[in-house]
Amino acid sequence: MRVLAIDPAVRNTGYAVVEGDGHKAVALAFDVISIPDRLPQSAALAAVRTHLRHVIEKHQPDQVAVEGIIYVQSHRTAISMGAARAAALIAAADAGLNVFEYAPMKVKMAVTGKGRADKQQVAFMVRALLGLSETPPHDAADALAIGIAHLQASDPLKAKMLERRQV
Repeated sequence: MRVLAIDPAVRNTGYAVVEGDGHKAVALAFDVISIPDRLPQSAALAAVRTHLRHVIEKHQPDQVAVEGIIYVQSHRTAISMGAARAAALIAAADAGLNVFEYAPMKVKMAVTGKGRADKQQVAFMVRALLGLSETPPHDAADALAIGIAHLQASDPLKAKMLERRQV
């Protein structure tokens, strides 16, 4: 299975394309879509959607996985993240792809064994699990972790732990 995994944010959306199954994953591409602060939010969201549409066209994923909204954040952050998620969901829907969401703590648990792992631990484990030569930027590492978790969720023994939800 090939999955496009997305860590949505208005200014720095991490994305990754990973391929594999519940036991082995390979990173095909990953990066951060960085949007300058000088662009208004509406233009930033359009840029995220357009960039993800190009990633979908280039890599032809089978499914999309996104991070769920963290409820302990401020309302303003949650609204901004929700807008970025919407841009990602629209890009996936335009391509006819099924989208699944994962709680951040579940993703961290799947990759590090700790639901409260920090960004550095996640990035380190992603690098180790995928055999990368360099540690990816945090937003890209988070997207890679979401992709790994999604592939793990295809294993019936791990699926209950990950509690994926189709959106």
